[in-house]
Amino acid sequence: MSIVVNGAVCQCSFGIAPCPFMVPPWTVLVCGMPAATIMNFTPFVNIPSFGMCSSITNPTVAAATTAALGVLTPMPCVPVTTPWIPSNPMIMTTVGPFLSENDVCMCTWGGQIKIVVPGQFTVI
Repeated sequence: MSIVVNGAVCQCSFGIAPCPFMVPPWTVLVCGMPAATIMNFTPFVNIPSFGMCSSITNPTVAAATTAALGVLTPMPCVPVTTPWIPSNPMIMTTVGPFLSENDVCMCTWGGQIKIVVPGQFTVI
């Protein structure tokens, strides 16, 4: 299991592009890099836009798809996320469990956000 650090790459199941995960620099360091916790889920602070969203439950996608007579029309991604679901909550920091490469974050529009590249590969 690898701990997620600043610069890791994440991907949403309804997004078109993977994006870098951002961790505040004032957090705990792992291998000299700021490490994420499950509480790092804030849109545009920790989790950026994934380009375009293709989830029909996203109101902007639904409206654009309706306007296109039912042809799925992706719209700009604006994530609305919930806290990460830890796969192994036993590795703790003072502010909660570390975020690991196997954890999942859900978007209100139905997307599942996963870590593609954790940013470091030291096994803990």
